[in-house]
Amino acid sequence: MSNTALAEGRRADSSRRRQRVIKVINQAAKQGEELSVSAIARQAGVDRTFLYRHRDLLELLHTAAATPAPTADIGGSAVTKASLQADLANALERNTRVTARVRQLEQKLSSVLGEQVWRESGLGAPEDIEHMKRTITNLEQQLVDLKGQFEEQAGELEASRAANRELTRALNQARSR
Repeated sequence: MSNTALAEGRRADSSRRRQRVIKVINQAAKQGEELSVSAIARQAGVDRTFLYRHRDLLELLHTAAATPAPTADIGGSAVTKASLQADLANALERNTRVTARVRQLEQKLSSVLGEQVWRESGLGAPEDIEHMKRTITNLEQQLVDLKGQFEEQAGELEASRAANRELTRALNQARSR
């Protein structure tokens, strides 16, 4: 065999393998299968280095992997990788917000339950502490008023006793005369 015949055979073999790789990439993209160098090389029956040596095939594979063929959903609109990624990002953000809200509600519930247990245990301040403070203030004022009345009456009593002593002395002096 001549060198030209050998070179022609290699070119024909390379062309057949290229066609198989292109066909496998297109089928995998349509069916939503894995689009990786290993998967495509395995399905096309070629070595992975074949794809790396033929940059155009590698670029075709990466393009197909980046933009998968859309599939119709229930509403008839196309679902793409980008729309699924946007939905995932939105779901993750919502999950973050819900987690923060749950944490906030747990803290509030813990605080309310802790306060309730504190009151029910008898260790905490009574609920009507303001009413009790007002009652104490009123009672203290009444005490001050009563002390004032007591001192006034004690003064009157002392004055009455002094007057009584004077009268008794005067009476005793008048009898003894």
